[in-house]
Order: sequence, then structure tokens, then C-alpha cells
Amino acid sequence: MAFQSVRFAELVVRFSKSRYPLAYTIGSIPSFPFSSLHVPSNDLNCQLLPNQTNNHSNLDERCVLEQLTHLLGTLSNSSSVNHFKNSESEKTLLDECNSGKETKSVDGFLLPEEKLRGIFLQKLNGKAAVERALSSVGVDMNVDILAKVVNSGNLGGEAMVTFFNWAIKQPTVPKDTVSYHVIIKALGRRKFFKFMIELLYAMREEGIESDLHMLFIVIDSFVRAGHVSKAVQIFGNLHDIGIKRDTEALNVLVSCLCQRSHVGIANSIFNSMKGKMPFNNTTYNIIAGGWSKFGRVDEIERILKAMEADGFSPDCTTYSHLIEGLGRAGRLDDAVEIFHDMKEKNCQPDTGTYNAMISNFISTGDFDECMKYYDSMLRNNSEPNVSTFTRIITAFLKARKVADALEMFDEMLSQGVVPSTGTITLFIKYLCSYGPPYAALMIYKKARKLECKISLDAYKLLLMRLSKFGKCGMLLNMWEEMQECGYNSDMEVYEYIISGLCNIGQLENAVLVMEESLRKGFCPSRLVYSKLSNKLLASNRAETAYKLFLKIKDARSRENARRYWRANGWHF
Repeated sequence: MAFQSVRFAELVVRFSKSRYPLAYTIGSIPSFPFSSLHVPSNDLNCQLLPNQTNNHSNLDERCVLEQLTHLLGTLSNSSSVNHFKNSESEKTLLDECNSGKETKSVDGFLLPEEKLRGIFLQKLNGKAAVERALSSVGVDMNVDILAKVVNSGNLGGEAMVTFFNWAIKQPTVPKDTVSYHVIIKALGRRKFFKFMIELLYAMREEGIESDLHMLFIVIDSFVRAGHVSKAVQIFGNLHDIGIKRDTEALNVLVSCLCQRSHVGIANSIFNSMKGKMPFNNTTYNIIAGGWSKFGRVDEIERILKAMEADGFSPDCTTYSHLIEGLGRAGRLDDAVEIFHDMKEKNCQPDTGTYNAMISNFISTGDFDECMKYYDSMLRNNSEPNVSTFTRIITAFLKARKVADALEMFDEMLSQGVVPSTGTITLFIKYLCSYGPPYAALMIYKKARKLECKISLDAYKLLLMRLSKFGKCGMLLNMWEEMQECGYNSDMEVYEYIISGLCNIGQLENAVLVMEESLRKGFCPSRLVYSKLSNKLLASNRAETAYKLFLKIKDARSRENARRYWRANGWHF
């Protein structure tokens, strides 16, 4: 050990005399507590005594590491250096450990769900060891965190079930149907059907009753994955999972099949169950709605005849499907005739029926007839809903009738209809695909005034458009409002800000923003960096461009290292 210490000290002395002199003396900076060297503290160039074998060293290892970092391009702020900043650091650390003083966790920057998912990266042996590790994380569990853990990441089926079994043992996670909805849906989305069925059986053994929503999740998971026969088999064995096999369960099955465009199979099941199980209006309407998507008017008319033969009267939903099917088949005149005949059959058109007529004329580009039926809806005291305004405004935006779209948006707000977050994002998406961003900003400001939640995608669309048109002031205000809403800036956001600042020549601010993104671990793309670097060189700021180049080079090396660390459980 002494021989190796001397060899290492000689290497330090050689570095101090070469082209990379050490900037600090040993006496000015504390020693590294785990070093086995012992060097006098007055000068690095002093000669080591041959009989010097003391394992405690006063060598300034931090200085050595800084020089090696400069030579080898590694990280200078290593964890070993940061823990020992003064000459009494080892004693302080021991005192903290002995006194039980809380220190900052190495994974403190991670979200709770990331900490919990990270347990499974350790490949622990046995469920007991996994549960102990999960309990040691110290996360306040609830159903929301449960959903975030199982819906994100790349956990396997067994890991998801193990985590769920541990989660429902926690006092803050209820062991009820809602919790099982979360895990069953997550397993079905990833096609872990074996574990999903096992949990359903375990759920029944625990005495927890399943409901129709659980049945919908299970059947829709199989149908979405293309396992239609398995979905039908589940319906035939509903008693195994504790669900009653009745008309409502049949409606869930045919609804899932029709939503996934398996109308033929749904119709076959409908015909096979006829006489074995009573139907209701909803059953007929689901089948009619499935055929209406394909414009199969003949099949819809057959369902109507069977419906009347069984003693059921067509309602507004039935006529809405018929009108929609006629529109898809290109028979608008017949759709108008059916619409007017509804009043003679004592069936007053409702909002859904008007929406079907509006959609038919939108598909042909006849906006005059579309607005005619909208006005008729208002005169007949049928209140338009979100679907009504979304169809009309989206049609106007696709046709680039921005003024009409904004007028209809004001009409929607005056009617007391509050758009959802997805609807606002859809409108902004169309407006940001062409023209200046002013119309999109009007939609944004009016939605903010109503305290509607704006999605992160909508903010990114607005930042992208403002950046392209060089609206720097609006861009920075939008960025600030985005952060006030609780959204964190990612690499895409920083690229929009940097590009916008470059477009108006604010290169100093663009450099500052890029440095901030690098400090947060985001390395902008080569296109954005090249744009800023070329503008710096064109403005005779070669020194700034070179310093930025060094920082980008270091950031890219760190990014590559982080990718490797993440692939190997880096936060543990």
C-alpha cells in the first residue's frame, strides 16, 4: 500500500511540473479521507521520504481529480469530492451518522413513481425482498401513484402484480373495485392477459364484486389486441369472475365489438342470443350505430324492422344512427326526409339528431345548410353540446375560415359550454398549422379567462408558432405562463425559446437559455445549436461560440452516459 501511495504521489508531482500545473497547494484544501498517501502539506514538489508509510494523507486529492478530469474529460463534481469539503469532513460525516442526522437521498430528484419502479431494476430475489425494498422507499401511496407506476415505464406482468399486491396492503390504498380497475386496465393494455385473468379470479376469492366497467375493461382489452374469440369466451363464462350474464353484459360485449369495428361479429352474437336473452332499446341502437359507421343503410333498416317486431319503438338515438348512415352512403336527401318524418312519428329531434344532420352537411362542405340546422336547433330549444361546437369549429378551421371559427367559439362560451382540455388543444393545433399565431392566442386567452386547463402540447404549439414568427416578447410571456401552470420545460421547449431568440438577434439571451438547458440536463439538437453557433460566428463572437462548443461537447458526453446509466438502473 505504501509503494502504491508513493507511485501515485510521484505521478502527482510529475503533473505539477508539466504543462498542467496544479492550481492549489495541498495545505489550502483538505485531504481525501480514504487516501492511503501521506505527503507534507507545505509543497507538492517536496521530496517524499522513503520510510513514509502512514496511511493517513493530507494530499489534496480534490486538486488531483480536477486535473485528471481536465485531462480525461470526466465529471469534475464527483460525489466523493462533494462530500468532503473541509479538513474535518470525515469527522462531521461520522457525527451525522452517529447522531441520526438526515442527509439528502441520492434519488431525491426522482418522482415517487420513478423511485418505486426503480426497485424492480435491482432484480431482487423473492417477493419478500421486493416488498421490503418498496416499503423502504418511503412514498405516501395512493391510487394515483399506483396508476402512475403501472401505466408508465416497462414493468413486466409479474412485477406489476407484485407491486399491486404490496400497494393494496398499504393503509392509504383501498382494496376495492376502483384499485382493481387500475391494475386490470394496465395489464390488459400491455397484453398481460394471463396475469389479468389471475387477478380477476383472486378478486372474486377476496370477496370483491366486479362491475360492468370491469367487464368493459376486460373485453375491450381482448378486442383491442385482436383476440375477439377470447372476448366472446369471457362473456360465456362470466360466472367465473362473478358477473351476472344478462342484457347489460351483452350490451357491453357488442358495444366493445362495434367500437373496434367488429360489427359483423357483434351482429352474429346478437342473432345467436335472440330468444335466449331479452333485448332492450340500447341493444338495437348499439348494433345500428355500428352499421352506421360503414354506411350500411340496409343493415340499419333490418335492425329497425326487428326492433319494431319485438315491440320496441325507435327513439332519437336510433334515428340519429340512421341519418348518419344515410349521410355516409351519400344519400343526403333521404337523410333530410327521415329527419322531417320524425316529427310525424311523435319523435322530436334531439341534440344528437341535429348533430348527425350537421355532420352530414359538413362532410359535403355545405356550411350554409350546416348553420341552418344549427339555428333550427336553437329555435326548437335543443341545447347544443360540446360535440356540436367541436364539429362546426373544426370544420371551419379545416376550411381555414378562421373568423367564422372564432365567432362560433365565442358562441360556445356564451352558451355556457366549457371546452375540454383536448378540445382546446385540437383548435390550437389547427390554428398553428397555418398563418400567424394571433387566432390561436385568442383561443388561448379566452380559455385561460374561463380557467380552463391548457395542456402542455398546446403550450408547445404556441411556443413553436411564436418562435417561428419571431414574437419574442409573447414567446417569453407564454413560457412564463406555462411554468406558472406547473409544467416543466423540456428540451423541445428550450429549443423553441433558443430558436425564437436567434430569429430576432438576441444571441446573448439565447446563449443564457441554452446554458440553462444544459444545466438541467437537456442537450439541444444539432440543428438548434448550429443555428446559434453560426449566428455567433457571423457576429464576430468566436470566443463565445467556442465556449458554447465546449459546454455542448461536455453535455453530449453526459447525455450518452445518462443513457447508459438509465439502461442499468442508474438511480440506484
